[in-house]
Amino acid sequence: MPTPAVQFGEFELDSAAFELRRKGRAVRLERLPLEFLLLLVSRKGEVVSRNEIARKLWGDDVYVDTNTAINVVVRKARQALRDDADSPKFLLTVAGKGYRFVGTLAEEPLAVTRNAVETEPASATEPPNATSPSETQRSWLRPWMALAALGLLVVTIVVLARTYWRRPAHTPAHRIMLGVLPFKNLSGDPNQEYIVDGLTEETITDLGQMSPEQMGVIARTTAMAYKNSDKTVSQIGRELGLDYVLEGSVRSEGDKARVSAQLIRVSDQTHLWAKNYEGDLSDVLEIENELGRTIAQQVQLNLGQQRPVELAKIRNVDPEAYDPYLKGRYYWNQRTPAGIKKSIGYFQQAIARDPDFALAYAGLADAYNIGNIVGAFSAMESLPKARDAATRAIDLDPSLAEAHAALGMVKSHYDFDFPGAQKQFLKAIELNPSSSYAHFFYANCYLMPVGRTQDAIAENKKALELDPLSLPINNFLGVTYAYAGDYEKSYEQFQHTIKMDPTFPLAHLYLSGVLQYQGRYKESFQEFQRSQLLSGVDPDEAAREAAGRLEAFNQGGEKGFWQHAIQEMLQAYKRGQPEPQASIIAAAYAMAGDKDNAFQWLNLAYEEREGQSITLLKLDPYFKNLHGDPRFTALLQRMGIPPL
Repeated sequence: MPTPAVQFGEFELDSAAFELRRKGRAVRLERLPLEFLLLLVSRKGEVVSRNEIARKLWGDDVYVDTNTAINVVVRKARQALRDDADSPKFLLTVAGKGYRFVGTLAEEPLAVTRNAVETEPASATEPPNATSPSETQRSWLRPWMALAALGLLVVTIVVLARTYWRRPAHTPAHRIMLGVLPFKNLSGDPNQEYIVDGLTEETITDLGQMSPEQMGVIARTTAMAYKNSDKTVSQIGRELGLDYVLEGSVRSEGDKARVSAQLIRVSDQTHLWAKNYEGDLSDVLEIENELGRTIAQQVQLNLGQQRPVELAKIRNVDPEAYDPYLKGRYYWNQRTPAGIKKSIGYFQQAIARDPDFALAYAGLADAYNIGNIVGAFSAMESLPKARDAATRAIDLDPSLAEAHAALGMVKSHYDFDFPGAQKQFLKAIELNPSSSYAHFFYANCYLMPVGRTQDAIAENKKALELDPLSLPINNFLGVTYAYAGDYEKSYEQFQHTIKMDPTFPLAHLYLSGVLQYQGRYKESFQEFQRSQLLSGVDPDEAAREAAGRLEAFNQGGEKGFWQHAIQEMLQAYKRGQPEPQASIIAAAYAMAGDKDNAFQWLNLAYEEREGQSITLLKLDPYFKNLHGDPRFTALLQRMGIPPL
């Protein structure tokens, strides 16, 4: 830059002081976003590619996933500048190329005295961040067989983090991000892997509920992507935009076990805290109770008026119930029909052992909800059971965010009680603001059905901040853009999701739909064929279906294609195949211009409670041809959805 400091709008960027100021007050901004700003401003309006940004920020010898790390850097820079990605004043995204600084530069810096000014947060709307940690905390080890002690470790880590992010009340800052890396199984027994994974997941969940205004916690899906990874803490921290990383390991020998945990600051690789604890079966419960009392005192000291952790619920879990619960979560996370059915069996075992085990009921509710989505059960089979399990979990423990989110899904997809769904999702977010799926389901199951697309996009982005590597969340953001009418952003988002995992069939399937909305039918057929192949459809059958679609389109155009599709789907429906759903057949009739049959199948979809396929009716582009029909308005009213 020609001068050490340049001014744009109310901001001043000082390269010599390595500082961003607003109206003379220093804006707290991390090194990487600040370097990014300096790079763009120095290029004076030129487009700077993502590759150039990666080389500048991390160098050539460090791997960076630019689809996460650079996005995080840009997001933090925009927050500091109070800039809007959709209507940028300073940082413009140039689709497919990179970024450009579009603000007007003035060479003269602001005439403000810099001494005796306060540091202000990066964004007026963003919660405060933390300064350097100040005290040490405690963790411990527990025997493998004493699974109740697993919860004790989680709570101790919660207290550890609470103390390390405690800061003087007058120190302004923005929210920091913590990543919990998958705990390492050092026992040499692969059969214990589900316990180690469970420890990781429970730690993430409990940390996510502490001091949410000060700290966000990266979600399980993204954390588990680094299991068995040889990447350094520095690399992982940079890729995910983390401030701190928690590492842990478990080693068992006979009836003894050692659990180790350490907290690392990403910026300088400083190990702020590390602790080992050894225990055995005979004294683990006594240790748990003693530490629980100490932890309760620490929570009160460090949180003041904030909601304390309820230790008793964790400590009183029957170890023989907790073991099948962990197995249930292990199989639930596979998100396959077979895995979901196995998880239900394990959750039921946990409940049979301990009928008051709230977490097991929450897991059962999740399994029945997701089981409907992945095709393991119909809505009529599974969603009433999900409601019963979620309600029981809340009765036993009203503080379980998972249970409220699960009940919200049922109220949306089965009861069509959208005000009730909203209440449950907001409660889940209040209880655990770091739950990516609470934000995701709020966008998916409430904001989208009632037509609040921009709010849904914002909520989905919050979910992605917490879980940037989640394929379902990335995929649904593409759906959200499409239903908001922004097909270009939708196309880009699906391409981003496919780049993350080219074998993820749903991204190809929904991209096929977006291409149809844009009239790009031949490309759509190719994506549909890819989705079929990735879903396990026989290659010959997939090729035959794709050829039939193309031939129908070539002979009869769009209408000819949809008539062909209707015949194919009706034959499959009569054979009793799980697909297509009635709502999909209704969409084909709507696109073909046959409104009477479209409404006949829509009414069937409503009666069968087809979940998202019917709750998103108001925005679904496939049903645009029906919008002027009184029957469409009447159906929305039956579901309690505000009319167009």
